[in-house]
Amino acid sequence: MLYVGSAAGLERGIVQAAGLDFRPISVAGGLRGVSPLAALRAIGGLARGLAQALGIVQEFRPDAILATGGYVCAPVVVAGWLRGVPALVYLPDMAPGWTIRFLTPFARRVAVSFPESARFFPASKAVVTGYPVRPEIVTADRAAARRHFGFGNSEKVLLVFGGSRGAHSLNLAVGQALDSLLRLAQVIHVTGEQDLMALETRRVDLPAELRGRYHPYAYLHEEMPLALAAADLAVSRAGASTLGEFPAVGLPAVLVPYAPSSGGHRDQERNADYLVRYGAAVRLDEAALARGMLYTTVSRLLTEERILGEMREQARRIAWPRSCCGWRGYPTINRRAES
Repeated sequence: MLYVGSAAGLERGIVQAAGLDFRPISVAGGLRGVSPLAALRAIGGLARGLAQALGIVQEFRPDAILATGGYVCAPVVVAGWLRGVPALVYLPDMAPGWTIRFLTPFARRVAVSFPESARFFPASKAVVTGYPVRPEIVTADRAAARRHFGFGNSEKVLLVFGGSRGAHSLNLAVGQALDSLLRLAQVIHVTGEQDLMALETRRVDLPAELRGRYHPYAYLHEEMPLALAAADLAVSRAGASTLGEFPAVGLPAVLVPYAPSSGGHRDQERNADYLVRYGAAVRLDEAALARGMLYTTVSRLLTEERILGEMREQARRIAWPRSCCGWRGYPTINRRAES
């Protein structure tokens, strides 16, 4: 297996730590909502990426390509198509973005996590597979996870997660409400690299009795299953992983979807609305976050065990406990996928 990813992305370190081969290619970014000059740079980057991907496909000679929809996938799938290599494109979000729409004609099949998402693709291509989650997430033990972080069994635990690079507006809101949040719960805060130093400084300035209740991390990978298992409530963006991982552990969430100011697809809003519709999450928009609604929302949920318990059950209801598939099986369609 060979993993092809962005030269500047976080995935290189994760992939290599897992013992997999990694090859980077250069892609300049997307074309939607950018200036003509930026679009030209992006087109040039795609052309370079295609040349690099053709070389990789020629050298590695894969039997199949699995692509997950990032910009870096476009030249790889096209290069495979030109060389006669079949591709499976996987849509983890509720609706496809530009890249997956572009790649659909080049793909043999398109895997989707939800039956609702199949309508975006030709019936002959769409396969409902569910959202795959790491086995460690499904099997993590809550009591062991709490012991790992040094939390008592009766304490409330809040997990704040802004994605692999963090979320600045979410970090600001947590920093402003931190004293009050820490009186409610132990806080595990995945900040991203950019804001870690400022939040470490904020931690030092906390009252002594609260300082030990705040646990900021730039990034969690190996410990993320333990953080998910230990938490009573998550506050996070609404990236695709929340659709698989939070239900897999029955974790209620306050979701603050990233909404691009112009041009981009509103994938995270659709993701958040899906979990809200099933009663597993509460949505909080950026405007409400800026008005200081984070503490009010978190406080209401953490102090109302009945509401939190109902959200937990609703999250579990839409999850499939097996690690091979993050969602309830759709046997007829899954038999087709296995064939």
